[in-house]
Amino acid sequence: MRRADRLFQIIQLLNNRRLTTASLLAEILEVSTRTIYRDIQDLIANGIPVEG
Repeated sequence: MRRADRLFQIIQLLNNRRLTTASLLAEILEVSTRTIYRDIQDLIANGIPVEG
């Protein structure tokens, strides 16, 4: 999966779920938890509001 696609999917998953964890996102997207943390940091840096 391309990184841009993964970032888009993270946004979609966060919008559709009331509460989720990095490990759940990693399992769904088949990447490591660390990758999810990096992707979340990039989303925040690009102005996407992520609370956690």
